[in-house]
Amino acid sequence: MSNHHSINQSSAQHLFIFLEVFECEGGIQSYVKDILKAYLSLPPKNIADILILRDGPNCLNPFRDSRLRFHYLKMQWPTLGRIRLTLSLIACLLRNRPSRVFCGHIRLAPLVGTLCQWMNIPYTVLTYGKEVWFPLTPSHKLALQSADKIWTISRYSRDRACHANDLDPQKIEFLPCVVDGEKFTLGLKSADLVEQYQLADSKVLMTVARLWSGDIYKGVDVTIRALPEIAQIFPNIKYLVIGRGDDQPRLAQMAKDLGVADRVVFAGFVPTASLADHYRLADAYVMPSQEGFGIVYLEAMASGVPVISGDDDGSADPLQDGRLGWRVPHRDPEAVAKACIELLKGDELRCQGEWLRQETLAHFSAAALNRQLAKLLDN
Repeated sequence: MSNHHSINQSSAQHLFIFLEVFECEGGIQSYVKDILKAYLSLPPKNIADILILRDGPNCLNPFRDSRLRFHYLKMQWPTLGRIRLTLSLIACLLRNRPSRVFCGHIRLAPLVGTLCQWMNIPYTVLTYGKEVWFPLTPSHKLALQSADKIWTISRYSRDRACHANDLDPQKIEFLPCVVDGEKFTLGLKSADLVEQYQLADSKVLMTVARLWSGDIYKGVDVTIRALPEIAQIFPNIKYLVIGRGDDQPRLAQMAKDLGVADRVVFAGFVPTASLADHYRLADAYVMPSQEGFGIVYLEAMASGVPVISGDDDGSADPLQDGRLGWRVPHRDPEAVAKACIELLKGDELRCQGEWLRQETLAHFSAAALNRQLAKLLDN
């Protein structure tokens, strides 16, 4: 009997429920994949069933032949998918009596909470950021308040969620985002990309963000407004903006109006595989934003690039309260300009690429996530 088959006969001690993991790309999805990878680093006695509402059986799942048992519940009609999820969840709970259930999104929490409380099984809700920063509907709020534990990615996310939804901070545990230190590495600027974006002999600021008109909190407009002042000290400054969205025409017009259109390069969409090469083009990663965490700061620092973030958000965790970078008021072009000028002078320890990388990976690598997950599951 194959090992995989024997595992399939045994009872799973953990049950995870997610909205979608493999058929959609995004921050939450890559974070969930990191958690699943960390789960597989645990001793083999840990076996889990994983229910996924919106993924179908043909999705590209790198964990297919592991001790994770996937149940793909995607249906043509969303309402049928929900019914199927409810029935599958009841079946798994009755059949396996898992020691704990992990609810992978606040939207699934009322269902998970109701069934787990009915069967007296402890459950943990995973939260990421904005989705729990504001007052929730009574059923979602109750599901969070009744959870045995709540996992979140940063102190800022914890504080906002507790304040908005009257949660007990003692219940909240941290499982931060991590960076792939083998993908994001120190290295030389790619000559081809320097040529493609006409960055030769330039000091390069960079941001990776969706350019959606509903997402202006990322601060691309603020950085564009800071350029005239930075250019007085660094006349060779360029700003590389990676990402696409309906706000780009407004941003391009703003650059034009400020007389810095020749300094702003809109790179558009860059596939994940070539992101690391793009980070290495930058002398500074600038995103004066309001993030739940901000994995892009980790990617930049793992690539040896110093960073500037907002000063009132989850970036306090990856930047280790400013020890690893500059934190500035997030809608303040003058503060951004001042931080950029200081950073580009390169006099401080937090500009040293090798040190930045080492300090980042010490806290936010796959190995760190493995340790933290093991600790949380032991609790």
